[in-house]
Amino acid sequence: MNTIDLTPLYRSTIGFDRFGTLLNAALGAEKNSSAGYPPYNIEVVGEDNYAITIAVAGFEESDLEILVENGTLTIIGKQSQSKDDASYLHRGIANRAFERKFTLADHVEITGAELRNGLLKLNLVREVPEAMKPRKIAINGAESVLDHPKTVKAA
Repeated sequence: MNTIDLTPLYRSTIGFDRFGTLLNAALGAEKNSSAGYPPYNIEVVGEDNYAITIAVAGFEESDLEILVENGTLTIIGKQSQSKDDASYLHRGIANRAFERKFTLADHVEITGAELRNGLLKLNLVREVPEAMKPRKIAINGAESVLDHPKTVKAA
């Protein structure tokens, strides 16, 4: 798929440069033949809570690495090469290395990770700083002037 020209968007917006990069990266990820491995779910757990669950059958904790850098979450799986002398009629369980990347929104943090029953679950929370939350601004108008006592000049 071709890249999308976002020039008209940039003419009337400020600070959305990253949006174009994210969109092009998402479109480019579809071309990757291993984009479906390992399978994963992204779940909304609460208003500002999320969970990513990745199927990592056959991987141990020591085989997995979780990194967060510049708003990108990367999960890397590398199994140590063991000499398997088994003779298979069918081998359907993938034991290949993988690297799965997720782009995190601003203020989204990883709060924990656990590996259980072949599923790696990452808990995420969006914590917007107080300075960025909506706030109500009081209007000081004519009423506030009337609240002050009038000064009377002595005769």
